[in-house]
Amino acid sequence: MAKHPKKGSRMVHGHGWKESEPPANYLFDAVKTAKSDMQSLVDEWLDNYKQDQDAGFLELINFFIRSCGCKGTVTPEMFTKMSNSEIIQHLTEQFNEVSGDYPLTAPGPSWKKFQGSFCEFVKTLVYQCQYSLLYDGFPMDNLISLLTGLSDSQVRAFRHTSTLAAMKLMTSLVRVALQLSLHKDNNQRQYEAERNKGPGQRAPERLESLLEKRKELQEHQEEIEGMMNALFRGVFVHRYRDVLPEIRAICIEEIGCWMQNYSTSFLTDSYLKYIGWTLHDKHREVRLKCLKALKGLYGNRDLTARLELFTSRFKDRMVSMVMDREYDVAVEAVRLLILILKNMEGVLTDPDCESIYPVVYASNRALASAAGEFLYWKLFYPECETRTVGERERRRSPRAQRTFFHLLLSFFVESELHNHAAYLVDSLWDCAGSQLKDWESLTSLLLEKDQNLGDVQESTLIEILVSSARQASEGHPPVGRVTGRKGLTLKERKTQADDKVKLTEHLIPLLPQLLAKFSADAEKVAPLLQLLSYFDLNIYCTGRLEKHLELFLQQLQEVVVKHAEPAVLEAGAHALYLLCNPEFTFFSRVDFARSQLVDLLTDRFQQELEELLQSSFLDEDEVYSLAATLKRLSAFYNAHDLTRWELYEPCYRLLRKAMDTGEVPHQVTLPALTIVYFSILWTLTHVSGSDASQKQLLSLKGRMVAFCELCQSCLSDVDPKIQEQAFVLLSDLLLIFSPQMIVGGRDFLRPLVFFPEATLQSELASFLMDHVFIQPGDLGSGHSQEDHLQIEQLHQRRRLLAGFCKLLLYGVLEMDAASDVFKHYNKFYNDYGDIIKETLTRARQIDRSHCSRILLLSLKQLYTELLQEQGPQGLSELPAFIEIRDLARRFALSFGPQQLQNRDLVVMLHKEGIKFSLSELPPAGSSCQPTNLAFLELLAEFSPRLFHQDKQLLLSYLEKCLQHVSQVPGRPWGPVTTYCNSLSPVENTAEGSPQGYPRSKKRRLEGPSKRNREDMISSQEESLQLSSILRTPTLTSTAVKSRQPLGGMEEEDGSESEFAQGSQPLADTQRSRFLGPQYFRIPHNPSGPGLGNRLTRLSLMEEDEEEELEIQDESSEEWQDTDKQASSHSSPSEHRLDLLDSTELNLEDF
Repeated sequence: MAKHPKKGSRMVHGHGWKESEPPANYLFDAVKTAKSDMQSLVDEWLDNYKQDQDAGFLELINFFIRSCGCKGTVTPEMFTKMSNSEIIQHLTEQFNEVSGDYPLTAPGPSWKKFQGSFCEFVKTLVYQCQYSLLYDGFPMDNLISLLTGLSDSQVRAFRHTSTLAAMKLMTSLVRVALQLSLHKDNNQRQYEAERNKGPGQRAPERLESLLEKRKELQEHQEEIEGMMNALFRGVFVHRYRDVLPEIRAICIEEIGCWMQNYSTSFLTDSYLKYIGWTLHDKHREVRLKCLKALKGLYGNRDLTARLELFTSRFKDRMVSMVMDREYDVAVEAVRLLILILKNMEGVLTDPDCESIYPVVYASNRALASAAGEFLYWKLFYPECETRTVGERERRRSPRAQRTFFHLLLSFFVESELHNHAAYLVDSLWDCAGSQLKDWESLTSLLLEKDQNLGDVQESTLIEILVSSARQASEGHPPVGRVTGRKGLTLKERKTQADDKVKLTEHLIPLLPQLLAKFSADAEKVAPLLQLLSYFDLNIYCTGRLEKHLELFLQQLQEVVVKHAEPAVLEAGAHALYLLCNPEFTFFSRVDFARSQLVDLLTDRFQQELEELLQSSFLDEDEVYSLAATLKRLSAFYNAHDLTRWELYEPCYRLLRKAMDTGEVPHQVTLPALTIVYFSILWTLTHVSGSDASQKQLLSLKGRMVAFCELCQSCLSDVDPKIQEQAFVLLSDLLLIFSPQMIVGGRDFLRPLVFFPEATLQSELASFLMDHVFIQPGDLGSGHSQEDHLQIEQLHQRRRLLAGFCKLLLYGVLEMDAASDVFKHYNKFYNDYGDIIKETLTRARQIDRSHCSRILLLSLKQLYTELLQEQGPQGLSELPAFIEIRDLARRFALSFGPQQLQNRDLVVMLHKEGIKFSLSELPPAGSSCQPTNLAFLELLAEFSPRLFHQDKQLLLSYLEKCLQHVSQVPGRPWGPVTTYCNSLSPVENTAEGSPQGYPRSKKRRLEGPSKRNREDMISSQEESLQLSSILRTPTLTSTAVKSRQPLGGMEEEDGSESEFAQGSQPLADTQRSRFLGPQYFRIPHNPSGPGLGNRLTRLSLMEEDEEEELEIQDESSEEWQDTDKQASSHSSPSEHRLDLLDSTELNLEDF
């Protein structure tokens, strides 16, 4: 009988998952609270056990039963008269918890530390008993027998908890066996030493005692090995492939500990094969435990000799896991391969390594950093090995540094894996940051006169220099690489500040030299100018480096005058903008240099402009010179206020001539448009103060209106570049000067508000149709020049569409114009789906009713266009009509699951659609159907959004409307029949959730054992059941991103194929909670007898083991097809899909 807690023992009755507490168990209460010292707790139990063995052992047994979450207890009568299997069956019948939670999985703070305390208790129990009860025979043998029986239970809580206890018990026994082995070796050495003594020095009594001790140790070791063998064969062999991933993870984690702690016995191929097989597990946590266990083995060079056969067998699988779909698993796989690379020379072949190299460009930083470390140890470390003194690293020799950068260059250039060195630098930053921050070696390589670097190598080395400077200065990875960290630590911020100072002090004197050397190459000059963004510019003042500033400004002017490439000009303008800070003491000097540069460019522009205006013909050199000057002015106008140079009037005259005569080349017109645009914006910043006069406002308004008219004229230009530029500038100006500019207390700017005329709105919409919604083409792989051009053109079209949509949402254009965008939603979904979806969402937030009418208008326009092209005959069978119907379905899905909120809108949409379908009636007496009647088929896609009572009203409304239309009796029109069927209650049961609340994303599949409860399920709930059972995937998924099948499982021997068979889908997904073992269903397993058949019986009775299948649709089309199949192949009483159910809709598709 269970003991009552002693005086002073802590009794805690926490609010857990149980409705009533079973009899108290002081061991369980102490472990649960995790406040007691485990050694004291075990000693207390040992004292009780020595006083009364039966009562003490029952206390221990009931501790494990309580830890499983079972209310039942083992009484002395049960223990005496019943076998272990009968006891477990009796406890199973009492295990009738409702929630399915048990201590190892129960939520809440009171159970958070339970697993750790539970494992610590088992470990301490073995440690305290290793010299006494461990070899008694009774307690340990019976405990192992009970745990083995529980681990084979069909109750998840029993199986999970007992497996954890058994595996921790095994780990503790392994440690004891290791100690016994050491004691035996020590005893043997003592015996040999004593026996080798001379006859006069030898002590027979000591030899005899040593022999007795060896015999005792041998007996103890045999007993321990017997216990370990029982646990391994009784628990591990069956549970390492359990249906529950948590149990499989426990087994793999513990066998890894056994191999590390007692490698003599466990580090053999007969044990290693279990880890190798489980590398193919479908669950992330299990694969992770496998890799961590292997890391512990491969990290010890002394153990690698025993891993050769395992490595040859499973190396391909370990290499393939670098591409695992779970990033943390892939990271551990790379780190495991690093250990193999370090400790097992020659195992990883060149093809193996080449499959890992591309991962340095992965988007996940942890994975890319691990791959960078692999790359460093494989390619760089052998050639750039550093000597260490103690723990302090000596300064690397310049020769080693040069070797490092040459190797880095050759890898980046020859591998041709990526075009941006910034990602490679970031991947190597954690392991080779000190080499990458050796800016002295980098700059010396670049400035050497007799260097052997080619043009591509020079450009790459400059990119590496800029990337390392950015990484050191900003302290975060490049754009697009995910870190998961929120910020830098205090130490990292200090390192970042120190690196920025070192970088600045070293590069300030050398930057003018670098610019001078590479000034003729635009590809190299542009990134060098970006270096200024990563400097601590105050050092120009504090370090007395003004002379280097003068040299930089001179080089900057030369570069700007020499080049006309946008990247160079933007970098130069931005560098000068950084220096033009009034807070710097050198601001006046920089401002003077800027004025000199702009004066030079303006004078050149005025001179060339006069030549253009006076001459009727310009040669190519003159056109290029004028265009280059305008590009330079445009780039600097973007970053600097050039209003005092009055560039608006001459540029406007130039544009006016271009529009009137068409004699101005487009390469001159494009930058002139931009200069006028920037002039208007800078003028707006000047008049935005409340002290602006009315005259200034009207002058700006006149300039803006004139420029808008000019851009409107450019929309019909023959050159598409001019058209697109005019559209972009016009969209921005209309948005800036829209009514929103007076929001926030700026009512004095009201005279500047501009409303575009109907003609301008029409031209903008026409431009969109001609330049954006063109026939979508398939983008290539992105490797060829043509593919890059296509991608760039797509980005430009996306920018144009985004500009137009912003005009719609800010009320600059009439919202009805959005129909021109919405009607292309489905056809151009791959190219612009995200933009159109966001526009649709925002439009619905502004005015839900108006947005619904626009959706209907889009369908009307498409239908009318198709009708005019094809005629009314056979319209619904055309591919174009099917596309319109797909668009209608997508529009319907965009309403979301908020059925009640959208009720009036959907009813209104149906009524307007019915009116449109009957708007053009045939002549009186004709039996032809109305021209627009096929529109009802499009309208049927919105029927699932209706309530049952609204469907009845719409049926009555349709019947009333059809009374005015002559129709041949007995021959109903097809569209009317389709629409009426969509309104019938059998077709859809969306009204099952009248509140419109989204349902759960998971649902359970009920099995035959709940037939008596299915009679109580309502018809609404019936509609949510699947018509077929989805099979559970096997446990041996390769789980890699590349969907190539891995041959690892086929290569294994018979026992491994048995493992694969045992991993077949568990018998029945339709399960219920049973009240006793007599209700367990053991379905037939086609894989035959063996462990696979044992696993099939593990269709568990508890809550969590009931498979919860998450139902998600890849696209709305799949759900429609499924719905149609269900309608055509099943009777009305069978389960159907509910298109309104949020579990069956992926709202992200809209």
